[in-house]
Amino acid sequence: MTTSLPTPQTPYQPQPRFDLLHAPLVGRVLRWRWGRLLFQAPLFLLLALIVYDGLTGPQLAPENIATVSAWIHYRGLVILALLFFGNLFCMSCPFTLPRTLAVRLSDRGRRWPRVLRQKWLAIALLFLLFFLYEWLDLWASPWLTAWLAVGYFVGAFVLEALFAESPFCKYLCPLGSFNFVASTASPFQITTRSQDICRTCVGKECVNGSKSVLGCGTELFVPQVQSNLDCVFCLDCARACPHDNVALAARPILHELRSDVWPHRWDVGFLIVLWAAASLSNAFGMTPPVYQLQAGLAIALPFLTGGLGLLLIFGVLNLLLPGSLTLVASWLSRSFAGRNESLRASFSRFIPALIPLGFGMWLAHYGFHFATGALTIIPVLQNFALDHGVRLLGATPNWMLGPILPSRWLLPLEMVFMLVGLAAGLFILNERSRPLQLSDGRYLAALLPWVALLVLFTLTGVYLLTLPMEMRGTVGFGH
Repeated sequence: MTTSLPTPQTPYQPQPRFDLLHAPLVGRVLRWRWGRLLFQAPLFLLLALIVYDGLTGPQLAPENIATVSAWIHYRGLVILALLFFGNLFCMSCPFTLPRTLAVRLSDRGRRWPRVLRQKWLAIALLFLLFFLYEWLDLWASPWLTAWLAVGYFVGAFVLEALFAESPFCKYLCPLGSFNFVASTASPFQITTRSQDICRTCVGKECVNGSKSVLGCGTELFVPQVQSNLDCVFCLDCARACPHDNVALAARPILHELRSDVWPHRWDVGFLIVLWAAASLSNAFGMTPPVYQLQAGLAIALPFLTGGLGLLLIFGVLNLLLPGSLTLVASWLSRSFAGRNESLRASFSRFIPALIPLGFGMWLAHYGFHFATGALTIIPVLQNFALDHGVRLLGATPNWMLGPILPSRWLLPLEMVFMLVGLAAGLFILNERSRPLQLSDGRYLAALLPWVALLVLFTLTGVYLLTLPMEMRGTVGFGH
C-alpha cells in the first residue's frame, strides 16, 4: 500500500508521560517483531481447544471448554483488560493470526466499498450476536459455540484476503465493535513521541508498512489518532516506524470521553447507544421477568412465539427504546439551551456520557459471572485431560469449584460499579457542556434531560442486578 496522508494540523495528542512501549522489558516485548504473536499464540491454542472440545466433547455446558472459556472467562477477563489496559483482546486476537498470508493473497488491491465504510453493519452484527446468544442459547451449546469460533476465523481470513484494509476488524466484527466502544474509556492510547518527526517522515510506515512489518490494518495514521475507536492495539505501527516514534501512552482518566474528538456521525452514536443498552438487556435476558414477558407476548400476540417474540423484545430494548430516549434527550437539551444546531450535533455531544454507565453495567454483570464461575475451568480441563488419558493436577475433577469471591461481596461491588459509572457519566456531561458557554439557567436546563436519562439507566441497572440471575456455565440462579 502506498497511502500518503496529509500532515495533521492540530490533532489531539496526549504527551507520553508514561509510554508502555518504552517500559523495561514489557516495552521491548511489545515492540519486538514477533511480539503480537506471543499474545496470539496462547489464544489460538485456546481457540483450537474450543473448536475441538465443542465439537467432540461433552455437550453439557459446565463441562466443556468451549462454553466455560467463551462465556465465563473471556467475557469477564476482557472487560477487566479494557478497564486497566485497553483493547488487549484485539491485540491478541487469534482470528487475525494468518493476516500476513491473507494480505499477500489480497495483493493489497481491492478497497472496501465506500458506502459500507460506516458502523451500520457493525451495529447490525452486534445486535445479531446478542440476539442469537439468547435465542439459540449459545452459552449452553458447546457445539454452536465451536462453530461460531470457526465462522469468525473463516470470515476474518476471507475478508483480509479479499480487501486491502481490514474490514472485518473495522466494520464488521461484533467483538471488535464491543471492544472499540469500551476502549474509549481505557487508560492507554496510541500516539506519537514527537510531532516534528512525523511531519518530516517520508514513508509513513506506521500506516503503509515496511518491508518486514505490515502497517495499520485499520489504516490509522498515528499523528492523526485521536481516539481508541477503530484501534486494535496490534502495535504494527510501532514495529514498522523506522524512527521509534510511536508511543502507547497513558492518558488522563476519561480524557477521550470528555473531549470532542469523535466524528459527529449517526452510526458512531448509535453504536454507543446499542452497546450501552445491551448491557441492560443482556442482563435482563438472564432474569425471570424476561420469561414472563415472553409468555405474555405469546398470549397477547400468538404469532410472536419463540424467536419472533424475543426479536421484538430485543429490538425494542436495544434499538427502538434507547434510540428514541437519546434522541428526545438531545432535542430537549438543544431546545433548552436555545442553540441553533443540528440534532446530530446535540446527540453527538452528550452520547459519550452513556459509556461509563454501560461500562459499569457490563463490569457488574460479567464480573458477577466471572466471580461466581472462574474456577470452573479447573475441573473442565481435568475432565478433558482424563478423557484423553492424562491426569491433570493429579485429582478427580471437583465440580463444586467455581467462586473466587464470597457471594455476599458481589451485590455491594455491583452497586459500586453502577454508582461510579453514574458519577463518571455526570462528570462527562458537565465537561462536554462547557464549550457551550451557557448562562446558569440554560446550562442546568440543557443538562436536565440527559441527567434524567442517566439516572433512569442507573436505576434500571440496579433493579436488574438485584434480581435472581441465571448462573450460566454453572447451575441455578445467583443473588
